[in-house]
Amino acid sequence: MDSRQLNRVTVLGSRMAYVDEGQGAAVVFQHGNPTSSYLWRDVIPRVAPRARCVAADLIGMGRSDQPGLGYRVEEHARYFEAFMDALDLRDVVLVLHDWGSALGLDWARRHPDRVRGLVLMEFIRPIPTWLDVSEAGAAVFRGFRDPEVGRRQLVEENRFIEQVLPAGVVGGLPDDVLDVYRQPFLDPAHREPLYRFPNELPIAGHPADTWAMASAYHEWLLDTDLPKVFFWVTPGSLISPERAAWYSERLKNCHSIHLGEGRHYLQEDHGDRIGREIASWLSTLDQKPE
Repeated sequence: MDSRQLNRVTVLGSRMAYVDEGQGAAVVFQHGNPTSSYLWRDVIPRVAPRARCVAADLIGMGRSDQPGLGYRVEEHARYFEAFMDALDLRDVVLVLHDWGSALGLDWARRHPDRVRGLVLMEFIRPIPTWLDVSEAGAAVFRGFRDPEVGRRQLVEENRFIEQVLPAGVVGGLPDDVLDVYRQPFLDPAHREPLYRFPNELPIAGHPADTWAMASAYHEWLLDTDLPKVFFWVTPGSLISPERAAWYSERLKNCHSIHLGEGRHYLQEDHGDRIGREIASWLSTLDQKPE
């Protein structure tokens, strides 16, 4: 089980749990679905000797409170922003994965003066059509987005934890690690975030508000000169090698790193290396004049 000692801060009437290790300029690590700050357990120890590492559990996930929300991305964004303000996090490097990328990039677009760098991996982008999703992926996510089928699969059967998560790691996950990820969602009543996130994926213009958010931050991401690191794997999940090559060419001021074999949860397969690469890159940021 997860024996880490977490801090807690009250935002919008609920407590959010978070890791806070190291000293110096802040590096904020944000997870997505269905994980928690535990995802960064092999990354943060490599970065903490040279920076303050902050990693929140999204509201309703990990060891954060589980209030009765709809858990739409817009609601998560409000809690994420309140968390950043509560800790007065400025001059930050954002390390973003999965839905953490949507929240972090949306926040960065609106607060560019508080960001000094971006680290991206398997991030959420606006997907123009269902034809841009693999045939297998489209079949799975169309099922998740069906009101009846999706609720049965994700709430009653807990498929995102039991199937999607381990399938996103090369070789799967050992039981003790999977048990940590299961813990917040043992009660089906607490699985609303697991159901809602797949329904929020911005595909072919839907949902309209999430599509608008993703389109805005994606345009900003391609335009900004902020320093970046982009990790990618083969075959990947959200980001294929072909799409990774596209981003490697078009992202400005970006150091692209191929980690090797991987699917979606890169931190489970390459956590130590991701941490070492981030720590090394931070040293180059520190050397640059103001």
